[in-house]
Amino acid sequence: QVRLVESGGGSVQAGGSLRLACVASGYTHNTYCAAWFRQSPGMRREAVAAIGYEGSTSYADSVRGRFAISRDDVKNTVYLHMSDLKPEDTAMYYCAADRGCGAGSFLGEWFYSDWGQGTQVTVSS
Repeated sequence: QVRLVESGGGSVQAGGSLRLACVASGYTHNTYCAAWFRQSPGMRREAVAAIGYEGSTSYADSVRGRFAISRDDVKNTVYLHMSDLKPEDTAMYYCAADRGCGAGSFLGEWFYSDWGQGTQVTVSS
């Protein structure tokens, strides 16, 4: 059974940094793609960043240059390094993954069948 567990959220002032981690368990091989999404109250869930099993990455325009997604397949962990945080980055952040993506990084929700419970990020001005 696949399980994704996020950690690393918290409260930070604008301009600060956080690193989110998503530990994946239950995948037989590391050939899964993964992504981070976020959702604010009353807003639709949106993609933030994605990473393929081969290491390719994709970013939403709103975070490009400030956020970086990476993965450590020894630790079965996907990271989201967030810097220069802004109040509009405040949201619940979710990790998503899927073993059937193939090569590439994908920002569409429909690619992902496995989801974590989320970790809250709050950025104050």
